[in-house]
Amino acid sequence: MSTHVQKPGWFTVNVLNRAVAWITKRGLSLRGSRVLAVRGRKSGEWRTTPVNPLTLGGEQYLVAPRGHVQWTHNMRAAGGGELRLGKKVETFTAVEVSDDDKASILRAYLKRWKAEVGVFFGGVGPDSSDEELRRIAPDHPVFRITVNN
Repeated sequence: MSTHVQKPGWFTVNVLNRAVAWITKRGLSLRGSRVLAVRGRKSGEWRTTPVNPLTLGGEQYLVAPRGHVQWTHNMRAAGGGELRLGKKVETFTAVEVSDDDKASILRAYLKRWKAEVGVFFGGVGPDSSDEELRRIAPDHPVFRITVNN
């Protein structure tokens, strides 16, 4: 398994993520943004981060543009979490998508959010070949989520 991680810088952590989370917690979604809440695999405490859920072919996915970050490790351990928008909370279960099945999901994700997250995909974009998307697939966890409520 890949251990690829692109840690966010100070500005992203302290300004951008906080601003998006603040807006989303007040019920305003920026292009579909939600606050992801997942129980910590060691602490059991809720951990939150802003995410961009992707709907594709009637399924919903969470993609980790920065790689195998803390929320992805927690998601594997917890098997689900919550998507929050204002006071609305959707609980969900999650199943990790195999690398072989990620190309079309990554393409759709990059088509929608390349301007925001494209830098984390090493020059691969929505117009890249399936081969290029399969090459980077191990570096970007993807979870299929099923909303429980």
